[in-house]
Amino acid sequence: MQKVYAALMTAFDENGNIDEKGTREIIRHDIDVEGVDGLYVGGSTGENFMLGKDEKKRVFDIAWDEAHNDDVDLIAQVGSPNLHEAMELAKYVTNELGFKTISAVTPFYYNFTFDEIKHYYDEIVKDVDANLLVYSIPALTGVSLSLDNFAKLFENPKIIGVKYTNADFYLLERIRERFPDKKILSGFDEMLLPALIEGVDGCIGSTYNVNTKVVKEEIDAYNKGDFERARELEHQKNDVITAMLNNGIYPTIKLILEHMGVHAGYTRAPMAKYDDKVIKGADEIYNKYFK
Repeated sequence: MQKVYAALMTAFDENGNIDEKGTREIIRHDIDVEGVDGLYVGGSTGENFMLGKDEKKRVFDIAWDEAHNDDVDLIAQVGSPNLHEAMELAKYVTNELGFKTISAVTPFYYNFTFDEIKHYYDEIVKDVDANLLVYSIPALTGVSLSLDNFAKLFENPKIIGVKYTNADFYLLERIRERFPDKKILSGFDEMLLPALIEGVDGCIGSTYNVNTKVVKEEIDAYNKGDFERARELEHQKNDVITAMLNNGIYPTIKLILEHMGVHAGYTRAPMAKYDDKVIKGADEIYNKYFK
């Protein structure tokens, strides 16, 4: 059965400080109400790339403390263009906390060669007792990995698969066909159904913080061969996603969580503070799709 992971959000107060209580409330909501199978901690949805190293550790601390006794998978995203930081975070989450699976975004901005990217991944896992998922998101990093690139990365036995946030379904099909034993988790919420067709092992998404039940119903319909129902649920899910994207995805999810009784707090600068238009839009989305 394909697993559904929420890309965990981080709650911040009005001054941009991590709100521990709010973050714990999001975790409990994801597990107890949404029924996720796992949490992807420290990804872009958690506004990770706007956090300092110690703040990243704090988020990992909170997630591990709150969720490690629950029956859910926990994945720690430790990647950064700063290799030393990524290695330190990998050691921290595995040796100090206990995460068994880590992930790392491809190093970005400097137009690294593939050999440099491979070295980056090999170094991250070198001294840790954990498996790693490559976090491939070309639209935001500018780093596109080829099938042969993946083959070379997968030569490292600790690199067990990929969080595939990429609209290239030809490449996805080729990866699945060539590496049937590697784990592939789809990272685009709005492209779940075609990803299921290509044989992914599960999905990780921002909107799963509020919409996991529909996602699980869609997966169940697909697995039962009820493709008409699966398509209906894909359309329903994507109507919600389109509305969220048009209103601002991160603030909208956090504001919807507030409607659900979860103190999800604010986004962090340089993301804009919520204005009346965004708040009104989130209210309308909640009332239309979630109430």
